[in-house]
Amino acid sequence: MSLRFRGNETQGIDGKGRVSIPADFRPVIVSGDHRMAQGERPSFVIVYGTRSQNHLKCYTLREIEKIEARIELMDDGSDDREILETIFHGSAMTVQLGDDGRIVLPAKLRTKLDLGDKIFFIAGNDHFKMWKPETYDDFENDRTDALLRERGDRFNPTSLLPKLPPQAAAAE
Repeated sequence: MSLRFRGNETQGIDGKGRVSIPADFRPVIVSGDHRMAQGERPSFVIVYGTRSQNHLKCYTLREIEKIEARIELMDDGSDDREILETIFHGSAMTVQLGDDGRIVLPAKLRTKLDLGDKIFFIAGNDHFKMWKPETYDDFENDRTDALLRERGDRFNPTSLLPKLPPQAAAAE
């Protein structure tokens, strides 16, 4: 199994759109880029989606290729395939991680999120998201807190996880 993204962090954005990817995320990006053996700088994919998507979702090359393989299994010309192709192909871009751990976030993406001088990163296991900090606080953080409150003080989040198949459970 490859490394996974964990944690969250707020980073500054300079006037040219340069932003540091959190240090804990960088090894995951490197391990998820099979082209590194060719001496290139590590790359990852930013999926910015349609107008209604209020964050950027970022995948390693290995993870985006898994998604693309699943899209290719769908019926060519189907509405579902076209939706996924629009999101994961037409509304995405590959960026390279600089030697200093930074990327240049294109102006169209900074405008899409209405970013100022800060951006919030949060891990999502096989991906990470980039948000305008205020949007994350207003939308996602409040939503998660509300869902947890609905379940009560003694709720154990691991109860949401499916049971492992017998072979995987025995390996633990």
